[in-house]
Amino acid sequence: MNQKRMLIFGIFIFAIAFYFAVYFDKQIILFFSSIRNIYLSDFFLAIKFLDSWFFVIGLVTILFLFNRKKRKWILPAWVTLGVTSLVILILKISVQRTRPFAAGIVPILPGIVPNPLYLVSSFSFPSFDAAFAFCIIPLISKFYPKLKYFWIVFAGMVLLSRVYFGVHYLSDVISGAAIGFAIGLVILELEEKKKFFDKFYNKIFRKK
Repeated sequence: MNQKRMLIFGIFIFAIAFYFAVYFDKQIILFFSSIRNIYLSDFFLAIKFLDSWFFVIGLVTILFLFNRKKRKWILPAWVTLGVTSLVILILKISVQRTRPFAAGIVPILPGIVPNPLYLVSSFSFPSFDAAFAFCIIPLISKFYPKLKYFWIVFAGMVLLSRVYFGVHYLSDVISGAAIGFAIGLVILELEEKKKFFDKFYNKIFRKK
């Protein structure tokens, strides 16, 4: 499946999933709250640590940095993460959806409160963490296909963890994932066609 068809297919799946999630948002997050236990909490708290922006940026940089042939893709990866962050921030400020725990629907999981991103003053839609985890999937799929499924599973756990914690509705994380993935796919396709970053890389690091 080429990138254009993948994007169209992704939009179709997103539309269905988003409609379902919005309709059942409250029931879904109440269900996740009802199944909380020490084992699931410890598991998702570990996922929370691994999906920090520092870990994701660091891991992506290491993957491309130590492979000479793929090193020039570090900049597109950083731009993907940066553009995704900016788009999500703009949407959060525009929509201003209250987080589930702030709305009093479910209590926030203990251990999450100290994170300033989850204060009552922050917004829920869309999920930054979901977007950050998914935006890099197109690059991982193309250059590290053996890691693709591991990363997809990891990103999926990130989605579930945010609903489990009570900081996002399901529609928040689905939207964040779709936006992040779309941005990653568009930047990858643009770079393959126009080679903006490739030209910049060769200009800066070309051999004398």
